[in-house]
Amino acid sequence: MSTTLPINFETRPVIPLAHDYSHGEREPWHQHRCAQLLYSLSGVVSVHTAQGCWIIPPSRGVWLPAGVVHQLTITGKVAARTLFVDPFARADLPTECQVVQVSPLLKELIIAALDLPDHYATNSRAERVYELILDEIRGMSVLPFNLPEPVSSALKKLCMLVRNDLAKPWTTSEAATLLNLSERTLLRHFRQEIGFSFSEWVRRAKLMEAMKRLALGQSVLRVALDLGYESQSAFSTMFRRRLGMPSSHYFHLS
Repeated sequence: MSTTLPINFETRPVIPLAHDYSHGEREPWHQHRCAQLLYSLSGVVSVHTAQGCWIIPPSRGVWLPAGVVHQLTITGKVAARTLFVDPFARADLPTECQVVQVSPLLKELIIAALDLPDHYATNSRAERVYELILDEIRGMSVLPFNLPEPVSSALKKLCMLVRNDLAKPWTTSEAATLLNLSERTLLRHFRQEIGFSFSEWVRRAKLMEAMKRLALGQSVLRVALDLGYESQSAFSTMFRRRLGMPSSHYFHLS
């Protein structure tokens, strides 16, 4: 999707766009003057901002408020459907980056919007579709598929070590020792900068790496062992708990 795409909200509050990506494609750092809902029908999209990384697995989406500088990285073949949204269309649109659950209704509305005309009459079907899209956006559920980036150099270094060795059974005690801190101090700093615990950050880092590897067709067993799980069963239990379905089924979604 071109960063120079002309976006004009004079005739409608939402502008839909369909775009397919090949594995390994990247979109360089850019921003939009409008809000954006990026929905993935297949493959995995990694969205990077200064605040961290958001992973969009199939049938999920990411919400980007207006003005957020971001970069996209594509894993697998991605069929993306985007809604550019007038930030003034509704007063209570989300104000933070977030991975979201796209309801079956919103999915169908996104697809239907691609065929709607640029200009439409008041009280027409097109107007009702766009208004319903805005209603559905306001009710989207937020999913824990983001990996916030710490602020301090010490925690940045720790998180880099974790990313480079996800097979390692990282513990809070070991992490605290590496930083010459007490466990209590490490936990306090982590919650202040990240918003949740070190152990949760490690779990999310593993899950996000797993989603990218599964999108490339790697076997569940290989992914489980490479990420330090004792067995495929242990990994599958975690995956089902987090995503609500078995890892072996997830990337067969249409």
